[in-house]
Amino acid sequence: MDDITLPKAVANFIAATNAHDANALAAVFGDEATVRDDGTTYTGEAEIREWIQGHLINPKTVITPTSFADDRLVASGDGEFPGGPLSFAFVFGIKDDQVTDLTIDPV
Repeated sequence: MDDITLPKAVANFIAATNAHDANALAAVFGDEATVRDDGTTYTGEAEIREWIQGHLINPKTVITPTSFADDRLVASGDGEFPGGPLSFAFVFGIKDDQVTDLTIDPV
């Protein structure tokens, strides 16, 4: 990851995810943020906190970036879930160092 330059919001997202810190991760997202993952859309703080707990904190997800270009992070995700590690593409919308939109798809 040392040779990949990331926007502050993306770096904060990875750091909070890998630290399994739900509050720091929630703080990465703007008030009206949207997350699309596993065919479901999560909007607003309460739904995003639910997604954070269920998809990142409980399975102890660790994200290892492999590339970043045009707001698209490709990374390996591993944790306490079947089939890992898996490759994912995270497409970020960012405003004022906060994530406003995040779409996650398998690669």
